[in-house]
Amino acid sequence: MAVEILKEKYRSTVGEVVLGATKDQGGTRSHTITVGGEGALPYLHFEGSIPNRPVVALEVWDMVPAEWDPLFEKYYGDVWSDPGTWAKKCVDEFGAEMIQIRLKGADPDLKGASVDDCIGAVKKVLEAVGVPLIVVGCGKPEVDNTLYAPIAEAAAGENLLMGVAELENYKAVTSACMANQHNIIAQSPIDINICKQLNILIAEMSTAMANRIIIDPTIAALGYGIEYSYSIMERARNGALQGDKMLAMPMIGNVGLESWRAKEANQPEAGEPSWGEQEERGILWEATTAMAYLQSGINIMVLRHPETLKVVKANIDDLMKDNSY
Repeated sequence: MAVEILKEKYRSTVGEVVLGATKDQGGTRSHTITVGGEGALPYLHFEGSIPNRPVVALEVWDMVPAEWDPLFEKYYGDVWSDPGTWAKKCVDEFGAEMIQIRLKGADPDLKGASVDDCIGAVKKVLEAVGVPLIVVGCGKPEVDNTLYAPIAEAAAGENLLMGVAELENYKAVTSACMANQHNIIAQSPIDINICKQLNILIAEMSTAMANRIIIDPTIAALGYGIEYSYSIMERARNGALQGDKMLAMPMIGNVGLESWRAKEANQPEAGEPSWGEQEERGILWEATTAMAYLQSGINIMVLRHPETLKVVKANIDDLMKDNSY
């Protein structure tokens, strides 16, 4: 007796965003990456199309990341004084599909790098690797606002993903992306209403920008409010499939940043012997966080540990197998 498989029908799809630009498109990337486009809930291939696999990026800074756990030195210590060399190792040796360069050196409380220094760091990465690039500021709006326009202009044609735009501070980065045809990260504080409102405000500045938005709903690490973050991402994905155009954007999450500032990832084994070996624990903490968000529909994950990247890519391979009924 045949069993009828009930399938959900969706009214719409998630929008697609193309990242990077090849030489014939006006850039210097070896290839482009397309994210989004889902026509069903995550990995339900039998209900709709999942055309583009999630992407894993590794994080690069424009300065030595003194706040990172010392265990990272054996992976990056030989290259983290130069962002271009660092990025190249992430791509060539560790298999990163994108690079996110964080211009942390611009923070006046750290290095106080100039605009020209930041442009130079971005150019080093662009010259070192052929993958599409994510560029984010130091996290202080008053500083980042001075960086967006000159960096966007210096990298015109590269189709970067730039950020972050926030509700109280979105015009500078939006204007820079509009003028130079880059994509934008719209970041909201784990709030679906603010997420939608910010997307509307960016789209009102330019209707073309509505197709260039990547949502950053602000994620949490495993055990630190991950259920709340997951539920917001799930609501955004359901809204997109039900036809809400202001939620129908791909999503990005800084999994590595969140995971490696949790005490469970950083606590040495001597401090908590029952927790097990620290590095293995930290990798599992980051990987489990990433895999949870894969199930929520995340499209781009920025990771930190190269071993986590291997685990997550293998998991994505399994999820992208179309086992349609």
